[in-house]
Amino acid sequence: MAQHQALREAEFLVHKACTHPPGAVTVETFDQLSDSLCRVADLADFIKVAHPDAAFREAAERTCVEIGTVVEILNTNVDLCQSLKNLLGNEAVLATLDSDTRRVAELFMFDFEISGIHLDYSKRSKAVALNVKLLDLYHVFLSGSQLPNAIDKQVLPEHIRHCFSIDGNRVQISGLHADSPNELVREAAYKIFLYPNTSLLLCLDELLACRHELATLVGYESFAHRALKGTMAKTPETVMKFLKLLTEKLSDRFNIDPSIYSPYFSLGACMEGLNCLFTQLLGVYFQAEQPKMGELWSEDVRKLAVVHETEGVLGYIYCDFFRRLDKPHQDCHFTIRGGRLRDDGVYQLPVVVLMLSLPPPSGRTPSLLTPSMVENLFHEMGHAMHSMLGRTHYQHVTGTRCSTDFAEVPSILMEYFASDYRVLSQFARHYQTGEPLPENLVSRLCESKRVCSAADTQLQIFYAALDQVYHGKPQYRSTTDILREMQEKFYGLPYVNDTAWQLRFSHLVGYGAKYYSYLMSRAVASMVWRQCFLQDPFSRVMGERYRREMLAHGGSKEPVLMVQGMLQKTPTIEDFVDALVLDLNTNVKSSV
Repeated sequence: MAQHQALREAEFLVHKACTHPPGAVTVETFDQLSDSLCRVADLADFIKVAHPDAAFREAAERTCVEIGTVVEILNTNVDLCQSLKNLLGNEAVLATLDSDTRRVAELFMFDFEISGIHLDYSKRSKAVALNVKLLDLYHVFLSGSQLPNAIDKQVLPEHIRHCFSIDGNRVQISGLHADSPNELVREAAYKIFLYPNTSLLLCLDELLACRHELATLVGYESFAHRALKGTMAKTPETVMKFLKLLTEKLSDRFNIDPSIYSPYFSLGACMEGLNCLFTQLLGVYFQAEQPKMGELWSEDVRKLAVVHETEGVLGYIYCDFFRRLDKPHQDCHFTIRGGRLRDDGVYQLPVVVLMLSLPPPSGRTPSLLTPSMVENLFHEMGHAMHSMLGRTHYQHVTGTRCSTDFAEVPSILMEYFASDYRVLSQFARHYQTGEPLPENLVSRLCESKRVCSAADTQLQIFYAALDQVYHGKPQYRSTTDILREMQEKFYGLPYVNDTAWQLRFSHLVGYGAKYYSYLMSRAVASMVWRQCFLQDPFSRVMGERYRREMLAHGGSKEPVLMVQGMLQKTPTIEDFVDALVLDLNTNVKSSV
């Protein structure tokens, strides 16, 4: 029903955009069109992943494909594009537009250009067909990347079989079991879970070939060149320079038992800590909301209003935090509805879902989080606050709808707060005794992260480099051969025969040619933390600057300009590299 209503509304808005004289109303109509489709597509994106009812998930998947197909057709609609050209080509009208409206108009035009609007009819049709085909390939690859691998249980030593799911005579292995203390369990899981799936290898080959064909059809050297236009990095060459420089500066670098920390990190205490931090830093707080009948998809979901001390309600966060059957084991932020200024002058409040995989309460024991879970909670809440605090005129650029290599900055910045004792000491109390978390435990935790972070960073470099090569010019060799070479070049650990880790690299779909974004965003977050919050993590002055210069704009401002406004200087690639290396060499997340 939502899909059909959105498509009817889209038809009306397309006609309005094509017939109205050029002006600010042109951009507003485009944004209304984007909003009507995105509200359904974003909702379906979430439902297909999180809803407990398979019928809902399947309906949502069909809606994603249907709306996605319509979007690709609209991106090659000549009449629709011409209405935008009439606006951008009229200097007199352009002079009357504010900077945000001009920026959004240019972003909509960019969408037309990368979709091949300049091509003749047959080539535009080909571009649409390739995009629709890619939607199917994405679904197949993502589904396959999450499936377990099964093996006859007799193949495994009897004393480790209980570590995996057993289905009759077969053992199901659905992950790497990297946290297992048993070396044999880790080895078996690695070799079995990553064993190559022939059909999925062919799917990945077809996906990469299809992306390259689409990119060259619309005028780019490679998919990476197309994907990186409009980002902070701008070109694949800049990304590879960044990764190579970082690799050159990394050198070779104590495990912590997470169970000693969990009693101090009950979920309730952590949420109070976030509430306290945001109140001091940004003047906002959480307020529990009573959901309407049928509003929630699971009884353990909680709805929060985010309220500003003077501006009132800014938006809503649905907290889907606990593990349950048929729920994906992934931590993520979903935009359900973007914020925008409506025609009636009322601001459309943003709505997001935060989905985590936390242990549920049990009896009198609350949900207790490990340090990594606390970090993930803070990370995802950083995304949520980006969505809540943005106040863009247009939903097309609301909150996290910005350059991919900037979108992770607010979330990664929150990880620094999650490791600072001054922040943790405000809420980390033993759930039974009330004893505060000892400072020496935080120091040990930060030190363990620093010791291991060089290896983690090098692994991220390898992933990012592999992603760049996969989406560069065709290699005419298997994706496994490419992986083997890039692993030896950028990671150092030898490739394990008969494995295909790339088939579990689901980020290839959503972050194609942009996986480097995590590293670049971390570099920016490190600079912001060190320069603006290390001295005082509760500084209201810096919190207000952070909102004003970075969070408020979403994607309506060039990311480099937002970074420049926050840091009051323009960073270079070398600055990004130095920030990451400095993180590895000093304990910047600690107040010590």
